[in-house]
Amino acid sequence: MTATPVVELQGLSAAAAPSARAPAVQALNLRVDAGEQLAVIGASGAGKTSLLLAMACAVMPLAGGLRLFGQDPWHLTSAERQRLRARLFLAPQVPPLPPRQRVVSAVMAGRLPERGLWRGLALGWSDAEAQRAHAALQAFDLGDKLWQRVDRLSGGERQRVGLARAWVSEAALWLVDEPLSALDPQRAAQAIASLQDAARAAGRSLVCTLHQVAVARERFERIVALQAGRIVYDGPSAGLDNELLDALYRGEAASSSGPGVVVADEPPGLPQTLCR
Repeated sequence: MTATPVVELQGLSAAAAPSARAPAVQALNLRVDAGEQLAVIGASGAGKTSLLLAMACAVMPLAGGLRLFGQDPWHLTSAERQRLRARLFLAPQVPPLPPRQRVVSAVMAGRLPERGLWRGLALGWSDAEAQRAHAALQAFDLGDKLWQRVDRLSGGERQRVGLARAWVSEAALWLVDEPLSALDPQRAAQAIASLQDAARAAGRSLVCTLHQVAVARERFERIVALQAGRIVYDGPSAGLDNELLDALYRGEAASSSGPGVVVADEPPGLPQTLCR
């Protein structure tokens, strides 16, 4: 029996914001299975963030369909859709951190979808949860920042606090947007390794947009490349050669096999993950 995918897009087109009408991504067919990790790459404006917003059901599809954990979120009631959203965690490139908030509270806000906003605000955080926040911060080399205020952090530290939020969440799907944009290469390598290790250990699915193509090729087995809002490659990182990358970032058509997704020759032993 085939397992239900965590995310399935079927010809999906979506705008970049709820109020927009022009599609930022178009005709996307994509499947993400439980525990799978994939990187999404593409030039600025290719639609990477819009793809994550569509997956997070933050924008309603203009055409096509989206299924999360086997359900169509836009055929549910508002309350049902909110419960479904609690099973995913969206980490934006710039995390929304109140400047006067303590880091421990900023991190544990990653648990609010499971606890509920009012319950989380009313009960505060226990010692055990503070320890969980500390462990998350240590994973991103921020263990000494637990009780600091957010406005005392650098931009890179704030970005890593946003990743620590994902680390503490119980969500089955992590959608992470450009997590390395404010980090130097050493911090970036440590952060992406911590994120992937935590997702792998808990069996969570990870979809991560990246500008750092070298990191995507080195750290992820599967890469999805976007160009002008369309998927032009979906396959093993080994099949993403320099010629295709050059075409992708020059803005030229990357496909030599007709319209749609580039099909890479799959190395022996890899599962069928192309053109889903």
